[in-house]
Amino acid sequence: MAIDRKKQVLEAATNSFSLFGYKATTMDQVAKLANVGKGTIYTFFRNKEELFDEIVSSLINEMKREAEEVIDPQESFSENVHRALFRMLEFRKEHKLTIKLYQEAREMGTPAVSEVIDRMEKVVIEFVSKRIEKAIASEAIKPCNPEMTAFVMLKMYVSLIFDWERAHGPLDKDEIANLFELYLIKGLSNR
Repeated sequence: MAIDRKKQVLEAATNSFSLFGYKATTMDQVAKLANVGKGTIYTFFRNKEELFDEIVSSLINEMKREAEEVIDPQESFSENVHRALFRMLEFRKEHKLTIKLYQEAREMGTPAVSEVIDRMEKVVIEFVSKRIEKAIASEAIKPCNPEMTAFVMLKMYVSLIFDWERAHGPLDKDEIANLFELYLIKGLSNR
């Protein structure tokens, strides 16, 4: 019974954060959406921050699982990193809560939300860094700084998926993969 109540609270809070954002969500709203008393929420979570943290941790784990699912050991480093980055950013673009969080961070700069955005980015960079380290060890790619390279890869993907789309329309998955290969794997040099 307690687990069901906690699940109810988490689902209601996720819906509230997705609809209203972090700043506008109150424990009263969550209690109302969960159809429980406010005191019930406090039996599971000390405050809104702790509740939000649990939801975000679950969201990040889900995003990592999505990325892991598209990794194919038979494919090249380039193809796997492309698939993983594309899937994580697709997840961000499709998930109601991440859409709302990015919107709130951009429009209001809510510190708790900005911290979550940074945390999500850090997870993506760590995920890609590990793949880069393995690729370096197997001599699939040249030695490089894995964290910095993962950062550049992520920022390139964000730019191609979100920023380019605003002014030029969306690129399809194959176009992004080709640009990734051209700029980061092969390079522009003819030599």
